[in-house]
Amino acid sequence: MTAIGVEPTAERVRDAGRTRTEILDVATAEFAAHGYHGAKVDEIAALTRTTKRMIYYYFGGKKQLYIAVLERAYARIRTAEQQVNVDHMDPMTAVRRIAEVTFDHHEAHPEFIRLVSIENVHNAEHVKELTTVVDLGTPVIRLLEELLDRGRSTGLFRSGIDAIDVHMMISAFCCFRVSNRHTFGAIFGRDLVDPERHHYYRTMCGDMIARYLAGDAALG
Repeated sequence: MTAIGVEPTAERVRDAGRTRTEILDVATAEFAAHGYHGAKVDEIAALTRTTKRMIYYYFGGKKQLYIAVLERAYARIRTAEQQVNVDHMDPMTAVRRIAEVTFDHHEAHPEFIRLVSIENVHNAEHVKELTTVVDLGTPVIRLLEELLDRGRSTGLFRSGIDAIDVHMMISAFCCFRVSNRHTFGAIFGRDLVDPERHHYYRTMCGDMIARYLAGDAALG
């Protein structure tokens, strides 16, 4: 029951989950734009129309907020990968589909690429800490390993292929398009995320992986 003369404010009745999501959305943009050290909790609070105290209540502090941002960012790409229904696909089609999902995700979420780049500048300081409590890599590697096993058993894939290497190849192509868009464009005069070349590069990514998996058979 509301006390006499006291009207509940929008902040008091706001759903806690929605508030947490809004904080994460703004924090993601701020950390991606300014890095861990450049982003300010006061600014994040102002942009979410909440308080620094409330952010600390939900996350514990700036470091914990940043790690929560990283965790959600990685969870989103892993979820997208796991949602590919590979059971009814041949192994080659399935791996191509995973590559396409990665391609689409990275283009749609440039903030993820910036966060990854920032973490690499700082030697994965916070990702290392995150991996002690969250498994960031096993789901996609296990999925690729299953597909590679199926492909090798039918003679579709050559032997000696490592799932982590396949994941690296997909990530390298998809990340580069976004992370190096501006420098590449300044040097070569080509926009790597030009909508008119979206399908071309998406197909190129799949073709590159397919040819690597098939080996000499792909050239025959």
